[in-house]
Amino acid sequence: MRFTHDGLLGLRIIAIGLVCAALLLAPAPRAQQRIRMQVDPGSVPCGAAKQTAIIDSVTAALNEVYVFPDVAKEMEKLLRRKLTAGDYEEADNMATFTSTLTEDLREVSKDRHLSVRFMDDQQLAQAADEDVDPEEFRRRMWAEYKQNNFQFKKIEILPGNVGYLRFDGFVHAYFSGATAIAALNLVGYCDAVIIDLRYNGGGSPSLIQLITSYFVDEVTHLNSFYVRKEDKMDQFWTQAYVPGPRMVDTDLYVLTSNRTFSGAEEFTYNMKNLERATIIGETTGGGAHPIERRAFPSLNVAMSLPFGRAVNPITETNWEGTGIDPHIAVPADKALDTAYLEALKKLRESEDVDEAKRFALDWAIAGLEAKVAATAVDARTLSSYAGTYGPRTITQEGGILFYQREDRPKLRMIPMTKTLFRFEEAEYFRLEVVVDGTGRPVKLVGHYDNGHRDESPRTSGS
Repeated sequence: MRFTHDGLLGLRIIAIGLVCAALLLAPAPRAQQRIRMQVDPGSVPCGAAKQTAIIDSVTAALNEVYVFPDVAKEMEKLLRRKLTAGDYEEADNMATFTSTLTEDLREVSKDRHLSVRFMDDQQLAQAADEDVDPEEFRRRMWAEYKQNNFQFKKIEILPGNVGYLRFDGFVHAYFSGATAIAALNLVGYCDAVIIDLRYNGGGSPSLIQLITSYFVDEVTHLNSFYVRKEDKMDQFWTQAYVPGPRMVDTDLYVLTSNRTFSGAEEFTYNMKNLERATIIGETTGGGAHPIERRAFPSLNVAMSLPFGRAVNPITETNWEGTGIDPHIAVPADKALDTAYLEALKKLRESEDVDEAKRFALDWAIAGLEAKVAATAVDARTLSSYAGTYGPRTITQEGGILFYQREDRPKLRMIPMTKTLFRFEEAEYFRLEVVVDGTGRPVKLVGHYDNGHRDESPRTSGS
């Protein structure tokens, strides 16, 4: 049983991410949740006869379809040698045997898209779903994808007019296109855009084409996939038209981690080689092969089977097995702050920045630098700041200062310097404690992101 085409949509789907057998539309971590395991594979026996049958089926599929025929032969040699030597005798259940086969196949191929796994009868039936009505199929998929907003997780306009967009999968544009267009239009007039792919495991090239089209000014050849069995090359290009503004001159940053995989890597690789974006974060996972799902119902086994390879028109190669190195290498959890600071500083250096914009950028840069390099203030100094300053009050609780103005909410004070504090809940406002020559606080100065200032002299202390 083979799942390689989406006949319901009339489209051939090249899935560049471990995907759901029935759909080849969504990245594995989400898609595999749709077909839940009903049988514990560790409880299903897998004796010598079944092991032989599984290896026969798996190696036949590899020799027929796998992207590199010579590597397929080497994988078959290894499996049969280990089977003959009795190396699989202790792998006497389906969980252990399929896991061991996957490890052995990857030992030879180094291909993280290649895998073998157990599927119970219910999973196989759901995955095949051969008699499903096309409209019912669409309805079910809309319902499923809408539950997670087509993997779009966060859209934000950061101070300094920097757009931030996080999505965790490239869901096929047939389903996700409207959401993607809305997201891109929301950041369409930002001065810089950060696209966060640190949690993105891949998906469909159709969404890669759509999103990339907003950041290039002409129809561009992004990638090709060589299909071994058909001996042909499928090409993928950007679109001539996009709804909304193009961002061809917008400073663009792409965040990566070692979890960034497959389709997310293609987007990153394309942007890097087009010199269209700055990549910040960690080296990506290294999976470049499109796949099909091959199932063997009588054996309760399915394969993720790479049938081709990506060929970038610029490098004439891909990222398989190596991943993509960032321009600026930082731990994944530091990537967003790093990219945001890079974007702000680059905007600050522009000759087109007027005085008001420069003030706003300086404000954002100072806040971010203070966040990245946290300042510590000794407890005695903090304690000395507690007191009343007209309508403003500073209190100390558990070694932490809190600020409150009249009956407004109490806010935690976060040091930027020894005497300047910011607030997570009010990024537009900062509070300066002014001290005299002896270090005694004498007044508070409120600083606002529009340049306004106000003062409150100290009226009593604690």
